[in-house]
Amino acid sequence: MQRHDDSLHDSAESGLRRRRPPLDPELGAVLASFPAEALASVSANNISSLRRVLSTQTADLRQIEQLDLIVDEYHAQAPDGAQVPLTVLRPRYSAGPVPCIYYIHGGGMIAGNRLLRVDKLAELVLELGVAVVSVEYRLAPEHPYPAGLHDCYAGLEWISSHACENGFDPDYLLVHGVSAGGGLAAGIALMARDFGGPQITHLILQAPMLDDRNQTPSSSELEGDAPWDRVSNVTGWSALLGDGAGGPDTSPYAAPSRAENLDHMPSTYIDVGQVETFRDEAIEFATRLAREGGLVEFHLWPGAWHGFDYTAPHAAVSQVSNQTRSAFIDRAVASSLNVRQRPRTAGPASDKRF
Repeated sequence: MQRHDDSLHDSAESGLRRRRPPLDPELGAVLASFPAEALASVSANNISSLRRVLSTQTADLRQIEQLDLIVDEYHAQAPDGAQVPLTVLRPRYSAGPVPCIYYIHGGGMIAGNRLLRVDKLAELVLELGVAVVSVEYRLAPEHPYPAGLHDCYAGLEWISSHACENGFDPDYLLVHGVSAGGGLAAGIALMARDFGGPQITHLILQAPMLDDRNQTPSSSELEGDAPWDRVSNVTGWSALLGDGAGGPDTSPYAAPSRAENLDHMPSTYIDVGQVETFRDEAIEFATRLAREGGLVEFHLWPGAWHGFDYTAPHAAVSQVSNQTRSAFIDRAVASSLNVRQRPRTAGPASDKRF
């Protein structure tokens, strides 16, 4: 099978041959330059390889600490007593409480850590004057559901209960999840809604991992020719849910696509690439939010594969994607009276990029 052409792909679930969408030419060239091991399917036997790869993509906290912001480390406590590490980035100067972005990293539920992509969020601290809290949740299969979800919810409660002492505006809380983090973000939003938890004002689901059933067309279009393919997705959900993955008893907090209703959810931004496993479940989730009366903004990025916006940031589609998402965050932050009334943070370090 060709790695980067538009040939037909077999669906292991149905036996039918499916054609995946074509790649954006610029992104396709980037993907073709990846070594074969970078596109290898993740199985239960090579989870450690994915962890090593993602560990090389984490932000250097020493560089972030050199910027004109404050970096602190705290811990929340999960219901089972586990300590949940939190990295907090705050503006060095502010005239009052600032909106907080609660960030939940990706990694298929089985890899990643709280510094993955936090370099980009440090830019938001400098540019918009917001605070960022990034959580280190426990990973499957060593810690199956609900450990990671409970860790993320514990971090959400920590932000709410420590807002005053940390200078967070309790009326403006954005939850931003990427990939697996997107699924966890949607899961804790459902929990907060159902159990009277902290008020989330905005939800940002970036290529979210929402459905353990793997029954959509996009869930079987990729195998070894783009990041996070069918096999990898089965591995991630099986690690998280064990033999129950895809079965009738999966909790909607574990797989938010299972939720019977999506009413009274926060204002939500969802985006996803066209050539990725999560495409159809993201489309369906956005559609249901809209039908049930929620405020939702949705973007499908043509010819884009999972993680394109971060791995190939100079591609034209990546630039538009990142700018569009940042614009949503900017509008959300601008709705805070404190942010509207004070100037953006500035200084020599605010122009620094990684």
